[in-house]
Amino acid sequence: MKELINILNKASKAYYQEDREIMSNKEYDALYDELQELEKKTGIILSDSPTQKVGYTILSSLPKVKHSQRMLSLDKTKEIAQLKNFLGDQKGLLSWKLDGLTIVLTYRDGKLFQGVTRGNGEIGEDITNNAKTFKNIPLFIPFKGELILRGEAVIKYSDFKKINENLPPEEQYKNPRNLCSGSVRQLNNEITAKRNVYFFAFSLVEAQGKDFEDSKVKSLEWLKSLGFDIVEYKLVTKDNVEEVVYEFEKNISHNDFASDGLVLTYDSISYSLSLGSTAKFPRDSIAFKWKDEMKETKLLAIQWNTSRTGLINPVAVFESVELEGTTVNRASLHNLSILEDLKLGIGDTIKVYKANMIIPQVAENLTKSNNIEIPKECPVCKGKTEIIQVREGKALYCTNPNCEAQRIKTLTHFVSRDAMNIEGLSEATIEKFVKKGFIKDFIDIYNLYLYEEEIKNMDGFGEKSYKNLINSIEKSKQVELPNLIYALGLNHVGLSNAKLLCKYYNYDLEKIINCKMEELINIEGFGDIIANSIYTYFNKEENKERIYKLKDLLQIQVTKINEEQILKDKTFVITGKVEHFKNRKELKEKIESLGGKVTGTVTKNTDYLINNNIESNSSKNRKAKELGITIITEEEFLNMIK
Repeated sequence: MKELINILNKASKAYYQEDREIMSNKEYDALYDELQELEKKTGIILSDSPTQKVGYTILSSLPKVKHSQRMLSLDKTKEIAQLKNFLGDQKGLLSWKLDGLTIVLTYRDGKLFQGVTRGNGEIGEDITNNAKTFKNIPLFIPFKGELILRGEAVIKYSDFKKINENLPPEEQYKNPRNLCSGSVRQLNNEITAKRNVYFFAFSLVEAQGKDFEDSKVKSLEWLKSLGFDIVEYKLVTKDNVEEVVYEFEKNISHNDFASDGLVLTYDSISYSLSLGSTAKFPRDSIAFKWKDEMKETKLLAIQWNTSRTGLINPVAVFESVELEGTTVNRASLHNLSILEDLKLGIGDTIKVYKANMIIPQVAENLTKSNNIEIPKECPVCKGKTEIIQVREGKALYCTNPNCEAQRIKTLTHFVSRDAMNIEGLSEATIEKFVKKGFIKDFIDIYNLYLYEEEIKNMDGFGEKSYKNLINSIEKSKQVELPNLIYALGLNHVGLSNAKLLCKYYNYDLEKIINCKMEELINIEGFGDIIANSIYTYFNKEENKERIYKLKDLLQIQVTKINEEQILKDKTFVITGKVEHFKNRKELKEKIESLGGKVTGTVTKNTDYLINNNIESNSSKNRKAKELGITIITEEEFLNMIK
């Protein structure tokens, strides 16, 4: 069934999203019928089956649910000898301790009834609507009694990387666990569905009327027979547990999911129940954490890497050391906050290790000379840098929209809906075209017809896709001036600011190109930062040349659109997680399109702070209350603009 689902979903994606066929309709229908027959025969229907259409819903909040059994944390050890002592004469199950979000699923009458997060162990949040969109859980099972099981929701490393690449820098997640937690607890389950969340069952709590002959292994295998993916495990005794621990250790680097150790639990259900629990831990299970192999070394340099999003990430380069069987000489510092907290300096003695035995990290700085200078220029394009606030702290950012490292992101922005609106040019497609040398700059998009045969023969393309793309490119040549200005990707210039700019210069592109700083500052709604960004961009000859080339190619419309600016003169600050918009950037653009302004700091000039958790004790909430600033939820904001 899983194999059929995979094949059918690939065929459906190719047909509906990529305008190509990888099988005939007859072949598809035959496989679909085979899957449907198997679903009837087994009574199992998996969440990603093409026979199911899960509806999307938006909630105002996640209801709180009290667990029927308290969920305790596990006691921990780093000593294999303690695992042997723990087992004694008992058999045990040794499995991965997955690093995600623990979920409790309840089934009634063969149907998924409820999904609840672990929460504080006593009370969790109801995420049933989101659980229905997980990639691999059964929505229907043949067992009709009440079934309660626990498992871990995880996002794979490969999916984590793809998702982060499509988020703006300030919204990116530090690790898969944080992303998974945010995805599972969304109020809009359409967002959860796009995040590719997987569920791995690790224990059975209750199966009404079922007998598993006093074996947890048999209960897990029974869950597997119902269509659940179960956590990988090995049956162990005190005689072989050490050997099996090393087997797991060898596989860490090959895993596509994060783990933070192993879990050892007794196989005997009756023996486990007889032990009870302490106030903090169950007595039938224990977590094993590998000892982090820590080495001292000398910091040689800080390398600054500009990503295609414009974030400039610091990387520690140090004298080579052996860690977990491999030679390591570099470790990402992720952002400026981490670099500053470590007080790093060239020549410092640092301690390094591998987080989860995979990712090199700097654990400690023993000498703390704190002599690293933050670059004022991007290492790739020599453009000016600025420090911005991101999800995980402070980060360095390249302000040059034409930076080589940002080219793909800039091109993706250029073709986006509110810009040139060129359908068929996704970021992935642009990346392929850039690699093949078809596109280097905006103007090259309009010359893609020169590579007709090469494009038609590319994977994912064909005659129909090529024609659709060329038609979309031709259609985009008729563009409103504000959309063109927005498409250029000037820093801090959203579509609403582009409209204000065009309005001020009476929709005269020549005047905009030759704008003066003193004029820009006088534009209502513009401050020094926006004015400087526009002036700097148009003051560069290569940018002027680019615009003149586009001007000759395009049919620029100068329709003076009178949109209702219902948020004019209103200043907003956004904080916390958003629920009705894809991310904070989308909410910011909505405010700007209606004439409002969005800033990053609450001041006396702020009119509204948007925060879905009004009772939060965050610094922005406290500041807003102190200044008497109105705090509103997204729901209240949406009502405001209706």
